[in-house]
Amino acid sequence: MKTPMRHGVAVFLVITMCTSLLFVYNTSYNSTSRDRNDVDSGQKEPAKTNAKTPKPQISTLQGYSSIIDQKSLKMHCNSCALVTSSGHLTGGGRGDEIDRTECVIRMNDAPTSGFLRDVGQRTSLRVVAHSSMQRVLRSRQELLNASQDTVFIFWGPSNYMRRDGKGLVYNNLRLMNQVLPRLKVYIISRQKMLQFDELFKRETGKDRKISNSWLSTGWFTMSIALELCDRINVYGMVPPGFCREPAHVSVPYHYYEPSGPDECTMYISHERGRRGSHHRFITEKRVFANWARTFNIHFYQPEWTPGPDSGNRTTPPAPAPWGPPPPPATRDSAHRQPTTRAYGRTNMGRAGPPSTTPIHPHNWFFCFSLVGFPL
Repeated sequence: MKTPMRHGVAVFLVITMCTSLLFVYNTSYNSTSRDRNDVDSGQKEPAKTNAKTPKPQISTLQGYSSIIDQKSLKMHCNSCALVTSSGHLTGGGRGDEIDRTECVIRMNDAPTSGFLRDVGQRTSLRVVAHSSMQRVLRSRQELLNASQDTVFIFWGPSNYMRRDGKGLVYNNLRLMNQVLPRLKVYIISRQKMLQFDELFKRETGKDRKISNSWLSTGWFTMSIALELCDRINVYGMVPPGFCREPAHVSVPYHYYEPSGPDECTMYISHERGRRGSHHRFITEKRVFANWARTFNIHFYQPEWTPGPDSGNRTTPPAPAPWGPPPPPATRDSAHRQPTTRAYGRTNMGRAGPPSTTPIHPHNWFFCFSLVGFPL
């Protein structure tokens, strides 16, 4: 009897020990699994945290079409430095401040080499008049060859910019873009040019053509900047009444031409001119001062702020032909409203298919000058 009982006790002990071992093993396995899950979940969390946010959509600016594929310009800047060509920039030491701005806008053939301390080095956008094309070519090494990332917008009369093979400026720009294919060259459409004229008339009460005047490159540049930028810092632009002050500072019209004409002399002679074609520089600056009272525009070198509106318009601006204007804008929400108010809601910039007319042989001198061949 004792032997079977001992065997039964032994079997019971063995079963108990095996059960205990299985229990301990399962407990350890479950604990390890939970630890692994915790580790895995801990490793996955940063991946969610570090996920890249989608980039904001870049605005499409109608009325500015690529010289090659006719596509509209896509560009937007939170802040812009609009650098004029004024002699007031000389000695200001604003170069580093300008270069720290997200986008830097320059005009015509204004150089940076040799003037970095005062005007900076970077150029995001350069607005060029048709009459400045040859000067840009003469400075091609700095303004073209070394500016492959710069966007160029050229403006000019419609007969110079036509796409049917008879537009001299358009043909030369096409050739320039073929020689330097990485250049980002755009032109202002005919319809957009008409809207710039209408904007001038609405803001001043004056018809540009009747008054024998041409809009300046500064007018186009400031108007484009309103479409492009949320904030505009203008460097080198004087207030509209500056040249009437008896003790105003005399500076050259261009900072890179120290022996050139006096700035105020140039402004006053153009403002008073009635025969021939002139720029209404002072009238345009009155408009810019009015815009700065509403939109996010600031002036530096010299630094000034527009005073209360004194009613500079000679007559009330005509209602926009595309409908009533939007509600008045505030400084915080003004960026997109000038585009609608000034240029309307029409589909701008329809220029038709690109011309297939070959470039006239007489324009090959342009190609030779562009790549540096002696003429």
